[in-house]
Amino acid sequence: MLLLDDGLAINLLLVAIPAALAAYFAGRAAGRRTRAWSLVWAVGGLGLLIVPALRDADWPSFLAVVTALALGSLALNGGRTWAAVLLSPIGVFNALVPGPVWGWRGLRERFGGARRGVGVGLRTLVVTAVLLLVFGALFAGADSAFASLLGDLMPDASVTGGPWRVVLLAIGLVAALAVAHTAAAPAQWDRVAVPAGRPRNRVEWALPLILLVLLFAAFNAVQLAVLFGGYDAVLEKTGQTYAEYARQGFWQLLLVTLLTLLVVVFALRWAPRGGAADGKLVRGVLGTLCALALVVVASAVRRMDMYVEAYGLTRLRVSVVAGELWLGLVIVLIMAAGVWGARWLPRAVAASAAAGVLAFGLMSPDSLIAERNVQRYEDTQKFDLDYARSLSADAVPALDKLQEPMRSCALRMIAADLGRDDQPWYATSWGEARARDILRDRPPSSSADWSVCSRIGDDLMYR
Repeated sequence: MLLLDDGLAINLLLVAIPAALAAYFAGRAAGRRTRAWSLVWAVGGLGLLIVPALRDADWPSFLAVVTALALGSLALNGGRTWAAVLLSPIGVFNALVPGPVWGWRGLRERFGGARRGVGVGLRTLVVTAVLLLVFGALFAGADSAFASLLGDLMPDASVTGGPWRVVLLAIGLVAALAVAHTAAAPAQWDRVAVPAGRPRNRVEWALPLILLVLLFAAFNAVQLAVLFGGYDAVLEKTGQTYAEYARQGFWQLLLVTLLTLLVVVFALRWAPRGGAADGKLVRGVLGTLCALALVVVASAVRRMDMYVEAYGLTRLRVSVVAGELWLGLVIVLIMAAGVWGARWLPRAVAASAAAGVLAFGLMSPDSLIAERNVQRYEDTQKFDLDYARSLSADAVPALDKLQEPMRSCALRMIAADLGRDDQPWYATSWGEARARDILRDRPPSSSADWSVCSRIGDDLMYR
């Protein structure tokens, strides 16, 4: 936590690993067994914290950190029901006050009446610190290379940042004690009882859903007809452009996917449960609806691909496509649960969400956006220069492929941001380090000043 003030990068792992070890030993001391799913959640949470160490962009890193906290809570509390999966993150927050109290009580029980042991520990720490400081200073003065290495390894100990670092240390200590307390005495969220919905008769339940299935089927038939060569006729009839047709359709289809999941949830809650025949009816109707919903997901993704061809890729567009694909995966999992049972479904949905966030961060969205837009520029000579300037350092390798002076115009602002922040190694992401190397070898040209870049931006805007 003392290092966290300098930046994220590998620092989050340096915070999480000791906290995870504290949770492990606290759980073992309390008699808890380490279950396979707890290890899956713990390893997944630590894996998600690799994203800030690799990527300079803040938005995938933020998503990865939030998901890592949720997986850490699942690892601490366990659980296999929907209530446990959704409510587990609350368990750690409930221990923010009891955790430090529990830790203080444990220290008093362990060292109360044993002041001599405490004194020995303090003396050991003081002697160790003095020896390292004295000999470290002498070695640094004897060799400039060692002094530079030591300066890179050691955090900044300036007086101005001291109080904030103490606050960070206190926050980390409280959080670690809360994590350990939760591991020793987790909340039993599996015991939360969710009342079952009142089952409906077959006609009342099935008729609205069958009509909805027919509506889905009609829409999908039109989509397939348009897909196989009917775009020109549709655009001529509606008076829309290619991009307008794609943009208008995507958001409605995304909403259709979300609402379909809600319909499935409530339909299962009120489904008839009179016997094997009712079970076949439920599986048949909802299975058909889910299969047709997958066609809607494919249509939505195709609409966004059309829009990206017309206007380029952005963070919002790549994010909503990733979200739509994950919703499609959830629909597939629901269909599988209808065949093999739903006992595993809550944890499978949570694992798929975590895997999706990890894959999203590892693929480097900003780099993907830059690569797609550079390729689009090479094909169509259309490029959003202002948007390229707003990307993070992850986009530098792709933007470096542009020809001058556009390359320098796209990289100038990113280079200026990197030049202002010379962070130590433990607070520097791999994406940022790679961008610095590229810009150090090929810095932006000084001839690409504001007037040149402004003229290029205006020319690109009207193409």
